[in-house]
Amino acid sequence: MSLLRFKVVEDAFKKKAIAVEAPGKAVSDYYGKYVFNREQMAKYLSGETIKIILNAIDKGEVLNRDVADHVAAGMKMWAMEMGATHYTHWFHPLTDGTAEKHDAFIEYETRAGGRVIEEFTGKLLAQQEPDASSFPSGGIRNTFEARGYTAWDPSSPAFVVDDTLCIPTVFISYTGEALDYKTPLLKSLSAIDKAATAVAQIFDSKVKKVYSYLGWEQEYFLVDDGLYAARPDLVMTQRTLMGHESAKNQQLEDHYFGAIPTRVQAFMKDIEYEAYKYAIPVKTRHNEVAPNQFELAPIFGETNLSNDQNLLIMAIMKRVARRHGFRVLLHEKPFAGINGSGKHNNWSLGTDTGVGLFTPGRTPEENLQFITFLVNTLVAVHRNNALLKASIMSANNAHRLGANEAPPAIISVFLGTQISGVLDKLEKSTSEEAIVVDAKKKMKLGIAHIPEVLLDNTDRNRTSPFAFTGNRFEFRAVGSSANCASAMTAINTAVAYQLAEFKKEYDAKITSGVTKEKAVFDLLKKYIKESKAIRFDGNGYSNQWKEDAKKRGLDCQTSVPRIFEAYTSEESIKLFTQTGVLSQKELHARNEVKWETYTKKIQIEARVLGDLALNHIVPVASKYQSLLLDNITRVKAVFNDEKATKINAIDMNLVEEIAERISVIQTEVAAMIDARKKANVIEHEQQKANAYHDTVSPYFDKIRYQIDKLEEVVDNEMWPLPKYRELLFIR
Repeated sequence: MSLLRFKVVEDAFKKKAIAVEAPGKAVSDYYGKYVFNREQMAKYLSGETIKIILNAIDKGEVLNRDVADHVAAGMKMWAMEMGATHYTHWFHPLTDGTAEKHDAFIEYETRAGGRVIEEFTGKLLAQQEPDASSFPSGGIRNTFEARGYTAWDPSSPAFVVDDTLCIPTVFISYTGEALDYKTPLLKSLSAIDKAATAVAQIFDSKVKKVYSYLGWEQEYFLVDDGLYAARPDLVMTQRTLMGHESAKNQQLEDHYFGAIPTRVQAFMKDIEYEAYKYAIPVKTRHNEVAPNQFELAPIFGETNLSNDQNLLIMAIMKRVARRHGFRVLLHEKPFAGINGSGKHNNWSLGTDTGVGLFTPGRTPEENLQFITFLVNTLVAVHRNNALLKASIMSANNAHRLGANEAPPAIISVFLGTQISGVLDKLEKSTSEEAIVVDAKKKMKLGIAHIPEVLLDNTDRNRTSPFAFTGNRFEFRAVGSSANCASAMTAINTAVAYQLAEFKKEYDAKITSGVTKEKAVFDLLKKYIKESKAIRFDGNGYSNQWKEDAKKRGLDCQTSVPRIFEAYTSEESIKLFTQTGVLSQKELHARNEVKWETYTKKIQIEARVLGDLALNHIVPVASKYQSLLLDNITRVKAVFNDEKATKINAIDMNLVEEIAERISVIQTEVAAMIDARKKANVIEHEQQKANAYHDTVSPYFDKIRYQIDKLEEVVDNEMWPLPKYRELLFIR
């Protein structure tokens, strides 16, 4: 194994950047080439069909099967011209990934025996039937109840990957329950549209629709594929279960925004070219803080489409990485002691009249609207902080949160001094004073050739899980491998419910004869006071904050399985059912899936850790120990006892240390296996997940500590696994 390590290290050093050619002179030449977007629809569909589809997308009108037949015919023609021979319904099961089953366009021609034709009907476009019992369902579907349906989502355009037409769809059971992430996301978008539009019309009667927007920032690590293959823990779990930290990691802060390594630059260019072909508007790329960590981010988009694009780009990244001799690591914490990877979800709301509802206005009326939506969001986050934490929590993300610039596992909101000052003033005001939010102020740097810098309405706080950044909220706690839909469904639903409550209270005040301004101000003052506990602009890592958060009544639970319980609390069930986003049955089923997934991930990691410890590390450490003992014996044969004892002192100490550490590893691995066996016989998924959290996972750090200490003393030429200095600094 050590020979493999040195071989892959040598190969990695020899690799050069691969030449990448741009598909066209300008991005606009090939942007959206593989997407059946509105431009392509205009070429392949009739004007009447396009009008019906756009009404379905923009107004939620139902599509009939006749229209689906017209769309399918045009879509097939376009797809075949793009080289497609197959089609698939592309959906988001409860695995955080995507799923697809490819079918060829061919069918027998009924009038000529044995002859085939290419066929794709509206029925095939609109609906398919995958096996629902083979995907996580939380008990909604059993093995003997396998039927499930995928149904076309016309609001997200179809696209071609290689030879297959991919049609974005929802995934539901035979009995109608959602088995995916897209279905509740779409329902939450409908809920926020309805509730936010009603509130926006208080300030502007012209508003007919409110859109939810998402801008994700995708962080990731790149590892040479040879080094990756030589690390069984990376291959099986996507994170290093052992490994002593490198003498140099991120402490010099020299990687962040540094010059992009040439191999990585070629990879990034290739990714962007592929992304543009799928109309994914990737705009930003840069080195992240940790070595071999990077980020890409697109221009904002409508939430449903943007979420589909994120899932697609993750698949593209993995495929393109192989061309460049890399493996992409999307795990939230693949390396201990350095930054993990998040997927910051920048979330905002905007009207069909072009107004950003989280953007400060130019008039008192516009600012009153801005503050209304801001404060209602604060209340929603305050009342549902445990739910929002549950929406982003996973076995992977638990390793990331709370250190190395990741936000803590306590949901709070950062507003910044200016916005906080506006709310504090409003809370104490006695009349309907105009709300004034300063435009960007200027900072003079005192350097002649540097222009003035415009200051934003807020600073930045990298320890805040939910930060206001001037015209949107940044949900920073979302994990890099997650499906954004989980977090977006939770926040859209929570805010929709709260806005509906606000509108009820507002209407009651208006009915009683109160003026619009006074009704809004009275409610805002009440809400500002109620939600004050969720506002925190300080250091989220401090022990003082943890104590203060408990006193404020915020959820401070750290056990992943217990965090999931927030989904089925009385408040959450009321929230989701009254907005029509998820039923009580669906919520309980999703938690069953979450508990089962958590258990399986910890179970796999425990098995891999035990195998590596006993079959890779212990034998190598024992072999090195034997070499030391052989040397001690030879020294005794040459020198007298007194001198031999003196010469062998260091080696004897090493032999004893290695023996002790091997003994601890063997003991702890045996105990971990025993704990796993006891947990495995528990039938109740929630209790099993709790057992894995409480009795199995605590052994991971104990075993790792001993292995990492052995890595420091065992001969480097014998150590079997690529070390952190190799994984993180070979580019």
